[in-house]
Amino acid sequence: MPAHWMLARLGKRVMRPGGFEPSRRMIEQLAIDPGDDVVEMWPGLGRTTALALTGRPRSYVGVERGEAEAARARAELSGPDQRCIVAPAHRTGLPPDSASVLYGEALLTLEPHRRKVEIVAEAARLLRPDGRYGIHELLLTPDHLTENAKSEIQTVLTEVLRIGARPLTRTEWHRLLDDGGFTVRAEEACPLLLLDPRTVLSDEGIAGTVGVLARAIAHPEVLPRLTRIWRTFHRYRDNLGAITFTADRTGPARR
Repeated sequence: MPAHWMLARLGKRVMRPGGFEPSRRMIEQLAIDPGDDVVEMWPGLGRTTALALTGRPRSYVGVERGEAEAARARAELSGPDQRCIVAPAHRTGLPPDSASVLYGEALLTLEPHRRKVEIVAEAARLLRPDGRYGIHELLLTPDHLTENAKSEIQTVLTEVLRIGARPLTRTEWHRLLDDGGFTVRAEEACPLLLLDPRTVLSDEGIAGTVGVLARAIAHPEVLPRLTRIWRTFHRYRDNLGAITFTADRTGPARR
């Protein structure tokens, strides 16, 4: 089972590389208001969705991978112009220039480079000129990390997390956005905090954290896997982090 599914079944609601605080600040930077039409890629369990909807946007569309994921996201929606569709992130079928704000989290990290480019191009297609784009992804550090080191980290992460993990360095993330027709206006990097105890407590609360631990203890096969994931994150603590960007659509993607 992919690690994010396992964590979701244990009751973890926030599964972002840097925890919920970077997501909150990203949404603040996007400054969603009642005049906005918002598209969210992979809403997941809806924690960031709920935060974005406090800005009371004119419309909201979530784009999810499958019907089960979309059903969870729909539980957070209540307005007449709020919906969640099932479509590939690189080919949503939504009309061009239909959004003023678009964001996605822990999405691009899981895709190979060509698909990353396609997803960013789709974001540019959906956003109006000067539309705002936000991402929260896994970061490789330092910037001069060797190709062999990158390959090793990606291989180990994919094996441990049971899902493809292809993070980029800060410069590589910048290049992806620049080539996609975006101008970065804000960024924030932090350590990888997904399983940091203090971050888990902050993100899930006392009751949520106790619930996650209780479910993990109740399933003996889970604890060794959680330990292995934590040890992997600790082993590469100097090479893994989280990064958020907010950017403006300022031009067409470079082909």
